[in-house]
Amino acid sequence: MREYLKACAETTEAALRFSLPAEWDIPAPLREAMHYSLEAGGKRIRPAFVLSAAKAVRGSESAWEASLPVACAVEFIHTYSLIHDDLPAMDDDDYRRGKLTNHKVFGEAMAILAGDALLTHAFRLIPQAARRNGVPVETALAIVEDLATYAGASGMVGGQAADMLGEQGITTAEQLEYIHLHKTSDLIVFSVKAGARIGGATEKQLELLSKYARNIGLAFQIQDDILDLIGDEGKLGKRINSDVAQQKVTYPYLVGLDESKATVNRLTDEAKAAILEAELAEPERLLQIADYLVQRDH
Repeated sequence: MREYLKACAETTEAALRFSLPAEWDIPAPLREAMHYSLEAGGKRIRPAFVLSAAKAVRGSESAWEASLPVACAVEFIHTYSLIHDDLPAMDDDDYRRGKLTNHKVFGEAMAILAGDALLTHAFRLIPQAARRNGVPVETALAIVEDLATYAGASGMVGGQAADMLGEQGITTAEQLEYIHLHKTSDLIVFSVKAGARIGGATEKQLELLSKYARNIGLAFQIQDDILDLIGDEGKLGKRINSDVAQQKVTYPYLVGLDESKATVNRLTDEAKAAILEAELAEPERLLQIADYLVQRDH
Protein backbone atom coordinates (compact mmCIF):
# COMPACT_ATOMS: atom_id res chain seq x y z
CA MET A 1 0.00 0.00 0.00
CA ARG A 2 2.87 2.36 0.76
CA GLU A 3 4.15 1.91 -2.81
CA TYR A 4 0.69 2.44 -4.27
CA LEU A 5 0.19 5.68 -2.36
CA LYS A 6 3.68 6.76 -3.41
CA ALA A 7 2.67 6.18 -7.05
CA CYS A 8 -0.50 8.25 -6.52
CA ALA A 9 1.58 11.03 -4.96
CA GLU A 10 4.13 11.00 -7.78
CA THR A 11 1.40 11.13 -10.43
CA THR A 12 -0.29 14.02 -8.62
CA GLU A 13 2.96 15.93 -8.10
CA ALA A 14 3.91 15.61 -11.76
CA ALA A 15 0.54 17.13 -12.69
CA LEU A 16 0.78 19.83 -10.00
CA ARG A 17 3.98 21.18 -11.56
CA PHE A 18 2.01 22.16 -14.66
CA SER A 19 -1.24 23.15 -12.95
CA LEU A 20 -0.28 26.80 -12.58
CA PRO A 21 0.49 28.16 -16.08
CA ALA A 22 4.13 29.29 -16.38
CA GLU A 23 3.14 32.06 -18.81
CA TRP A 24 0.87 33.83 -16.31
CA ASP A 25 2.24 37.18 -15.13
CA ILE A 26 2.27 36.61 -11.37
CA PRO A 27 4.41 38.55 -8.87
CA ALA A 28 7.43 36.35 -8.19
CA PRO A 29 7.05 36.21 -4.38
CA LEU A 30 3.43 35.08 -4.74
CA ARG A 31 4.29 32.33 -7.23
CA GLU A 32 7.19 31.22 -5.02
CA ALA A 33 4.98 31.13 -1.92
CA MET A 34 2.35 29.06 -3.71
CA HIS A 35 4.88 26.55 -5.00
CA TYR A 36 6.74 26.42 -1.70
CA SER A 37 3.77 24.85 0.09
CA LEU A 38 2.31 23.04 -2.90
CA GLU A 39 5.58 21.20 -3.48
CA ALA A 40 6.38 20.58 0.19
CA GLY A 41 5.55 16.90 -0.11
CA GLY A 42 3.15 15.14 2.22
CA LYS A 43 1.06 12.01 1.84
CA ARG A 44 -1.23 13.40 -0.90
CA ILE A 45 -3.99 11.29 0.62
CA ARG A 46 -6.86 13.36 -0.79
CA PRO A 47 -5.70 13.10 -4.42
CA ALA A 48 -5.17 9.37 -3.84
CA PHE A 49 -8.81 9.10 -2.78
CA VAL A 50 -9.94 10.88 -5.96
CA LEU A 51 -7.87 8.61 -8.20
CA SER A 52 -8.71 5.43 -6.29
CA ALA A 53 -12.46 6.07 -6.13
CA ALA A 54 -12.65 6.77 -9.86
CA LYS A 55 -10.88 3.53 -10.68
CA ALA A 56 -12.82 1.58 -8.03
CA VAL A 57 -16.13 2.49 -9.65
CA ARG A 58 -15.20 2.21 -13.31
CA GLY A 59 -12.49 -0.41 -13.04
CA SER A 60 -10.27 1.10 -15.74
CA GLU A 61 -7.14 3.21 -16.08
CA SER A 62 -9.10 5.79 -18.09
CA ALA A 63 -10.95 6.82 -14.93
CA TRP A 64 -7.60 7.47 -13.22
CA GLU A 65 -6.48 9.80 -16.02
CA ALA A 66 -9.83 11.57 -16.25
CA SER A 67 -9.82 12.36 -12.53
CA LEU A 68 -6.30 13.82 -12.35
CA PRO A 69 -7.29 17.53 -12.67
CA VAL A 70 -9.71 17.08 -9.75
CA ALA A 71 -7.00 15.30 -7.74
CA CYS A 72 -4.84 18.39 -8.25
CA ALA A 73 -7.71 20.70 -7.32
CA VAL A 74 -8.26 19.06 -3.95
CA GLU A 75 -4.54 19.28 -3.19
CA PHE A 76 -4.67 23.02 -3.97
CA ILE A 77 -7.53 23.36 -1.48
CA HIS A 78 -5.79 21.27 1.16
CA THR A 79 -2.53 23.21 0.78
CA TYR A 80 -4.28 26.57 1.11
CA SER A 81 -5.96 25.36 4.30
CA LEU A 82 -2.61 24.30 5.79
CA ILE A 83 -0.99 27.67 5.01
CA HIS A 84 -3.82 29.51 6.74
CA ASP A 85 -4.03 27.00 9.59
CA ASP A 86 -0.35 27.57 10.43
CA LEU A 87 -0.71 31.37 10.73
CA PRO A 88 -0.13 33.06 14.10
CA ALA A 89 -3.81 34.01 14.29
CA MET A 90 -4.75 30.32 14.10
CA ASP A 91 -2.46 27.44 15.15
CA ASP A 92 0.75 29.50 15.11
CA ASP A 93 2.99 26.69 13.86
CA ASP A 94 6.62 27.16 12.82
CA TYR A 95 7.05 23.89 10.90
CA ARG A 96 4.99 21.89 8.44
CA ARG A 97 6.19 18.63 6.86
CA GLY A 98 9.63 19.27 8.30
CA LYS A 99 9.99 22.70 6.66
CA LEU A 100 9.41 26.21 7.94
CA THR A 101 5.77 27.18 7.50
CA ASN A 102 4.86 29.52 4.67
CA HIS A 103 4.51 32.66 6.74
CA LYS A 104 7.90 32.05 8.36
CA VAL A 105 9.51 32.21 4.91
CA PHE A 106 7.39 34.72 3.00
CA GLY A 107 5.69 36.73 5.74
CA GLU A 108 2.11 36.64 6.93
CA ALA A 109 0.61 38.83 4.20
CA MET A 110 2.13 36.82 1.33
CA ALA A 111 1.17 33.55 3.02
CA ILE A 112 -2.46 34.69 3.23
CA LEU A 113 -2.41 35.72 -0.43
CA ALA A 114 -0.77 32.45 -1.47
CA GLY A 115 -3.57 30.57 0.28
CA ASP A 116 -6.18 32.76 -1.41
CA ALA A 117 -4.62 32.10 -4.81
CA LEU A 118 -4.46 28.34 -4.30
CA LEU A 119 -8.10 28.24 -3.21
CA THR A 120 -9.24 30.21 -6.23
CA HIS A 121 -7.17 28.24 -8.73
CA ALA A 122 -8.68 24.95 -7.58
CA PHE A 123 -11.99 25.91 -9.18
CA ARG A 124 -10.23 26.57 -12.49
CA LEU A 125 -8.82 23.04 -12.55
CA ILE A 126 -12.11 21.14 -12.34
CA PRO A 127 -13.53 22.29 -15.71
CA GLN A 128 -10.33 20.99 -17.31
CA ALA A 129 -11.52 17.47 -16.49
CA ALA A 130 -14.46 18.16 -18.82
CA ARG A 131 -12.61 20.13 -21.51
CA ARG A 132 -9.55 17.90 -21.78
CA ASN A 133 -10.36 14.55 -20.18
CA GLY A 134 -13.86 13.73 -21.42
CA VAL A 135 -15.70 14.10 -18.11
CA PRO A 136 -19.36 15.05 -18.77
CA VAL A 137 -20.08 18.72 -18.13
CA GLU A 138 -22.90 17.81 -15.73
CA THR A 139 -20.45 15.75 -13.68
CA ALA A 140 -17.92 18.60 -13.56
CA LEU A 141 -20.67 20.98 -12.42
CA ALA A 142 -21.68 18.58 -9.64
CA ILE A 143 -18.04 18.34 -8.53
CA VAL A 144 -17.70 22.14 -8.44
CA GLU A 145 -20.87 22.39 -6.34
CA ASP A 146 -19.59 19.69 -4.00
CA LEU A 147 -16.24 21.43 -3.59
CA ALA A 148 -17.84 24.77 -2.72
CA THR A 149 -20.00 22.98 -0.14
CA TYR A 150 -17.43 20.70 1.45
CA ALA A 151 -14.61 23.28 1.50
CA GLY A 152 -16.76 26.26 2.54
CA ALA A 153 -18.67 27.59 5.54
CA SER A 154 -20.77 24.45 5.97
CA GLY A 155 -17.71 22.25 5.53
CA MET A 156 -13.99 22.64 6.13
CA VAL A 157 -14.01 26.36 6.93
CA GLY A 158 -16.90 25.87 9.35
CA GLY A 159 -14.93 23.11 11.03
CA GLN A 160 -11.89 25.35 11.32
CA ALA A 161 -14.02 28.11 12.85
CA ALA A 162 -15.49 25.68 15.39
CA ASP A 163 -11.97 24.49 16.17
CA MET A 164 -10.88 28.06 16.91
CA LEU A 165 -13.87 28.49 19.20
CA GLY A 166 -13.24 25.22 21.04
CA GLU A 167 -11.60 25.11 24.43
CA GLN A 168 -10.70 22.45 26.98
CA GLY A 169 -13.35 22.24 29.66
CA ILE A 170 -16.01 23.76 27.40
CA THR A 171 -16.13 21.79 24.13
CA THR A 172 -18.30 18.66 24.32
CA ALA A 173 -17.74 15.34 22.57
CA GLU A 174 -20.53 16.21 20.12
CA GLN A 175 -18.91 19.55 19.29
CA LEU A 176 -15.53 17.88 18.83
CA GLU A 177 -17.07 15.41 16.39
CA TYR A 178 -18.50 18.36 14.45
CA ILE A 179 -15.02 19.92 14.29
CA HIS A 180 -13.36 16.75 13.03
CA LEU A 181 -16.13 15.86 10.59
CA HIS A 182 -15.99 19.25 8.94
CA LYS A 183 -12.38 20.34 9.36
CA THR A 184 -10.93 17.06 8.11
CA SER A 185 -13.57 14.57 6.99
CA ASP A 186 -15.49 16.80 4.57
CA LEU A 187 -12.57 17.24 2.18
CA ILE A 188 -12.06 13.46 2.15
CA VAL A 189 -15.78 13.00 1.44
CA PHE A 190 -15.42 15.43 -1.44
CA SER A 191 -12.39 13.55 -2.79
CA VAL A 192 -14.08 10.15 -2.75
CA LYS A 193 -17.35 11.48 -4.18
CA ALA A 194 -15.57 13.41 -6.93
CA GLY A 195 -13.63 10.36 -8.05
CA ALA A 196 -16.76 8.23 -7.85
CA ARG A 197 -18.71 10.73 -9.95
CA ILE A 198 -16.04 10.61 -12.64
CA GLY A 199 -16.12 6.83 -12.50
CA GLY A 200 -19.89 6.88 -13.12
CA ALA A 201 -21.19 5.89 -9.68
CA THR A 202 -24.90 5.40 -9.06
CA GLU A 203 -26.68 7.43 -6.38
CA LYS A 204 -26.63 4.40 -4.08
CA GLN A 205 -22.90 3.98 -4.58
CA LEU A 206 -22.33 7.70 -3.93
CA GLU A 207 -24.26 7.38 -0.66
CA LEU A 208 -22.22 4.40 0.51
CA LEU A 209 -18.93 5.92 -0.63
CA SER A 210 -19.80 9.09 1.28
CA LYS A 211 -20.33 6.99 4.42
CA TYR A 212 -16.95 5.33 3.83
CA ALA A 213 -15.22 8.69 3.40
CA ARG A 214 -16.96 10.28 6.38
CA ASN A 215 -15.83 7.48 8.68
CA ILE A 216 -12.31 7.36 7.26
CA GLY A 217 -11.98 11.14 7.57
CA LEU A 218 -13.06 11.07 11.21
CA ALA A 219 -10.75 8.13 11.96
CA PHE A 220 -7.91 9.96 10.18
CA GLN A 221 -8.30 13.02 12.41
CA ILE A 222 -8.60 10.99 15.62
CA GLN A 223 -5.40 9.21 14.61
CA ASP A 224 -3.79 12.64 14.21
CA ASP A 225 -4.94 13.49 17.75
CA ILE A 226 -3.31 10.29 18.97
CA LEU A 227 -0.07 10.94 17.10
CA ASP A 228 0.10 14.45 18.53
CA LEU A 229 0.46 12.77 21.92
CA ILE A 230 2.61 9.73 21.17
CA GLY A 231 4.03 10.33 17.69
CA ASP A 232 7.62 10.78 16.56
CA GLU A 233 8.43 14.42 15.72
CA GLY A 234 10.99 13.29 13.16
CA LYS A 235 8.37 11.30 11.25
CA LEU A 236 5.57 13.83 11.71
CA GLY A 237 7.67 16.78 10.54
CA LYS A 238 6.20 19.04 13.25
CA ARG A 239 6.24 19.30 17.01
CA ILE A 240 4.16 16.93 19.11
CA ASN A 241 1.95 17.96 22.04
CA SER A 242 1.02 21.13 20.14
CA ASP A 243 -2.66 20.46 20.88
CA VAL A 244 -1.87 20.20 24.60
CA ALA A 245 0.16 23.42 24.52
CA GLN A 246 -2.74 25.29 22.90
CA GLN A 247 -5.31 23.65 25.21
CA LYS A 248 -7.15 22.19 22.22
CA VAL A 249 -9.82 19.61 22.79
CA THR A 250 -8.97 16.23 21.27
CA TYR A 251 -10.42 12.74 21.45
CA PRO A 252 -7.67 11.49 23.80
CA TYR A 253 -8.36 14.49 26.07
CA LEU A 254 -12.09 13.72 26.23
CA VAL A 255 -12.24 9.91 26.18
CA GLY A 256 -8.69 8.73 26.75
CA LEU A 257 -6.08 7.12 24.52
CA ASP A 258 -7.43 3.56 24.55
CA GLU A 259 -10.99 4.61 23.73
CA SER A 260 -9.67 6.85 20.95
CA LYS A 261 -7.81 3.91 19.39
CA ALA A 262 -10.94 1.74 19.67
CA THR A 263 -12.99 4.45 17.93
CA VAL A 264 -10.51 4.57 15.05
CA ASN A 265 -10.83 0.80 14.60
CA ARG A 266 -14.64 0.88 14.76
CA LEU A 267 -14.93 3.68 12.22
CA THR A 268 -12.55 1.86 9.89
CA ASP A 269 -14.56 -1.37 10.07
CA GLU A 270 -17.79 0.52 9.31
CA ALA A 271 -16.12 2.28 6.38
CA LYS A 272 -14.94 -1.00 4.87
CA ALA A 273 -18.41 -2.50 5.28
CA ALA A 274 -19.86 0.39 3.24
CA ILE A 275 -17.33 -0.26 0.45
CA LEU A 276 -18.28 -3.93 0.28
CA GLU A 277 -21.97 -3.05 0.16
CA ALA A 278 -21.39 -0.63 -2.74
CA GLU A 279 -20.44 -3.52 -5.09
CA LEU A 280 -17.70 -1.61 -6.89
CA ALA A 281 -15.75 -2.92 -9.87
CA GLU A 282 -12.41 -2.73 -8.04
CA PRO A 283 -12.87 -2.01 -4.30
CA GLU A 284 -9.50 -3.38 -3.14
CA ARG A 285 -7.51 -0.14 -3.05
CA LEU A 286 -10.13 1.73 -1.03
CA LEU A 287 -10.19 -1.12 1.49
CA GLN A 288 -6.41 -1.17 1.70
CA ILE A 289 -6.18 2.62 2.18
CA ALA A 290 -8.60 2.34 5.10
CA ASP A 291 -6.36 -0.20 6.85
CA TYR A 292 -3.19 1.72 6.04
CA LEU A 293 -4.44 4.97 7.57
CA VAL A 294 -5.25 3.24 10.86
CA GLN A 295 -1.74 1.82 11.11
CA ARG A 296 0.20 4.96 10.05
CA ASP A 297 2.71 6.59 12.38
CA HIS A 298 2.90 10.00 10.66
